[in-house]
Amino acid sequence: MAESTSTAASIRKWVVEHKLRSVGCLWLSGIAGSIAYNWSQPAMKTSVKIIHARLHAQALTLAALAGAAAVEYYDRSAKKTDELARSA
Repeated sequence: MAESTSTAASIRKWVVEHKLRSVGCLWLSGIAGSIAYNWSQPAMKTSVKIIHARLHAQALTLAALAGAAAVEYYDRSAKKTDELARSA
């Protein structure tokens, strides 16, 4: 159990340090997955498949940016709490 906690903490630390890189990787994996899924739908035109993939990736990117903002807010709140605890 301690190992999974340290793994989760290290992942969180990496995401905090590389916010834009993690959002970009999520976008790339989202568009690749969406294209792969849409290509399995034979009834759609190629242009529609590409548009759907872009829309799915765009929604995923917005969610990732909101998540990055939440992580940033949480980190700033945690730092303020730590600073107040040290000064008290």
